[in-house]
Amino acid sequence: SMAAPSAPRPPRPRKEPQPLVIPRSAAEEQRIRLERLMRNPEKTVPIPEKLNEWAPRPPPEFVRDVMGSSAGAGSGEFHVYRHLRRREYQRQDFMDAMAEKQRLDEEFQKKLERNKMVAEEQTAKRRRKRQKLKEKKLQAKKNKLEQKKQGKEPDQSQEQVSSEDDEEDSKEEEEKEDDAEEPSFVMGR
Repeated sequence: SMAAPSAPRPPRPRKEPQPLVIPRSAAEEQRIRLERLMRNPEKTVPIPEKLNEWAPRPPPEFVRDVMGSSAGAGSGEFHVYRHLRRREYQRQDFMDAMAEKQRLDEEFQKKLERNKMVAEEQTAKRRRKRQKLKEKKLQAKKNKLEQKKQGKEPDQSQEQVSSEDDEEDSKEEEEKEDDAEEPSFVMGR
């Protein structure tokens, strides 16, 4: 089956040749790149992905030039051996570095967990304290209302003064205790 003849394509607009500009500085190079990008704003811009870290190339599947054992080594063998040795040392260094990196990552995660736990404990402690204070204030209010109902007007004013003193004392105590506490998120642990 033959395809139907398609309509002739319109001729593509010829691009005028761009003059070759050699940048004299990094800033000029950047400017040229930006101008090139802005010539066609609709065109998508390729964004390079983060390069992976260097990794040694894997050992060969099949070793072709195995040194023979029948004669002495030739003059070029030492260089071959030297390259192989360098590559092996590089591979071992890489493995050691990766192990160290993994160990540090694990330590860091444990440290984060510990800090989080400490912060949560401090938060819970302070929450309990606030709750206690709130209950105390509510209780004082209830007592005050009950005394009003009973009709002890002159006694009530003195009670109010003492409750205010209690409030100030409790605030001072709270501030003192807060000063004594460690900060909730500790870095040096």
